[in-house]
Amino acid sequence: MPARERSVERGSRRGTEVLRRFADEVRAARVALGLTQREVARAVGSSRSQIGRIEHADLRSLGFMLAARVASAVALDLSVRTFPSGPRVRDARHLELLGRLRSRLAPTWRVAFEVPLPIPGDQRAWDAVATLGHLRVGVEAENRLTDVQSLLRRLALKRRDGGVDRVLLVVRGTHGNRAAVREYASPLRDAFPLMPRQALAALSAGRDPGGDALILL
Repeated sequence: MPARERSVERGSRRGTEVLRRFADEVRAARVALGLTQREVARAVGSSRSQIGRIEHADLRSLGFMLAARVASAVALDLSVRTFPSGPRVRDARHLELLGRLRSRLAPTWRVAFEVPLPIPGDQRAWDAVATLGHLRVGVEAENRLTDVQSLLRRLALKRRDGGVDRVLLVVRGTHGNRAAVREYASPLRDAFPLMPRQALAALSAGRDPGGDALILL
């Protein structure tokens, strides 16, 4: 529960920051256009007092549609995006999957869990990092493959920023996951060209696997 609470608190802080930035941008755009709060209110079907609260970041329950309409009234486009943030809350099955991989590694590998990326302020973390001498292997574990394309984009960014030499995507070997791997065989093979057996053989022998791999366990 503490990890989940910290994530929610971080989300609340982030929401407050976004709301304040939106308020500043709307107010600046309105003034630059020479519009009054009342004129903006009429354009969006709201009240002057509500526009005033928006511009002072006092409207905590600001809805997405109203925000988009207010932005449009002052010649702005509202854009909302999400980015990888803090570590995911792990359940017993996820930890068990990481344990399966750990049991396949030679004793010479040193394994650390929930390793933050080496960028100050970056909330992302590898599920695990296996170290052999100067070699660092980042591990991402997935119990269920759903949006494979999104997963590949996320891992490409972590690969770029994560301070590791190799990446292992460890996936629970369920029927559904195997079907997803077959469906997305081409992009997965491009991202993880090393054959699973080769990767596991090298890891079990305490050697550099020599590439990125997807392993079903």
